Amino acid sequence: MMKDKLIEMLKAEEGLRLKPYTCPAGKLNIGVGRNIEDRGISEDEAMYLLKNDIEMVLNELAHNFNWFRSAPETVQIVLADMCFNMGISRLRQFKNTLAYLESRNYQAAAVEMLDSAWAKQVGGRALKLSDMIRGI
Repeated sequence: MMKDKLIEMLKAEEGLRLKPYTCPAGKLNIGVGRNIEDRGISEDEAMYLLKNDIEMVLNELAHNFNWFRSAPETVQIVLADMCFNMGISRLRQFKNTLAYLESRNYQAAAVEMLDSAWAKQVGGRALKLSDMIRGI
């Protein structure tokens, strides 16, 4: 197939890089010569990346918290949102919030979520997520 041959040729010529890099023309690129400065990505590509990122976040949460998959859906959504925003390492530092969520003390968890530097940084996002937990 012509497209398969072209793919192999371009991979050999451009290289495959999974992290952003600056090409010889000084443009930010990723993948096989994708100029993300000038071309960016399509909405479909952005949604594909988002779905992959969500799957990774859900797996990280299940791996780190054995109670995650049995938690109410709202708890799972809130934790996934937080993990997506700050990463699993920072989320693991929310020891009180996580303990309250695990024990299903949602009112205390909602209060603890807001008692953080993260809540001050993200403002309305933290209030919304805290309200979601409070509403369980």
